[in-house]
Amino acid sequence: MKLHKESKGTITVASILFAIIAAASIYFLEMWSLLIIVPLLVIYSLVFWFFRVPNRDILDHVENVIAPVDGKVVMIKEVEEDEFIKGKAIQVSIFMSPLNVHICRYPVSGDVIYKKYHPGKYLVAWHEKSSTENERTTIAVQSLTNHKVVFRQIAGYVARRIVFYCNEGDVAKAGHEFGFIKFGSRMDVFLPLDTEIICKIGDITKGGIDVIAKMRD
Repeated sequence: MKLHKESKGTITVASILFAIIAAASIYFLEMWSLLIIVPLLVIYSLVFWFFRVPNRDILDHVENVIAPVDGKVVMIKEVEEDEFIKGKAIQVSIFMSPLNVHICRYPVSGDVIYKKYHPGKYLVAWHEKSSTENERTTIAVQSLTNHKVVFRQIAGYVARRIVFYCNEGDVAKAGHEFGFIKFGSRMDVFLPLDTEIICKIGDITKGGIDVIAKMRD
């Protein structure tokens, strides 16, 4: 199983803690040490599972808006996007549990025209206000269909680190990685009002693969 590059520090710390606790359990508890080691091994394995990088065949897209993350669609509604669009947009929000793949991918192809990191709170990621009050990163892309598409990485109650690799002027390719969020979070995508929404609330998405909307040139 291939692991994400963001796993290095976390897995190193987890390995050291596992070794110390396991050794102490064996020394002090002897045969009863399995009561500690087995649950600890499950947690240790979940850390590796969280940082997995699945093999996915990413296609080229022009009109399609691709799911930027693995997760569950929890919101589709018309909102005011005040940071960049400064007007009405359709917001599609996808919630990621700690068991999902947490690679963040571009939802559309085009040019990165805006990026800004915001420190903030750590409300639960499915809370509607988390989009504007939590720690987050907002990115905008001028799509190949000449639309401005905004998407936002949002840290949740558990997630405490947002990582993003893109910069203004970069070329965005739908389905390709631009960042990572550690341990539970949410991604919001803000689309033009005339966008054809394909997904529905409750859908389970596969990042980089599933089409959630279409935009016409």
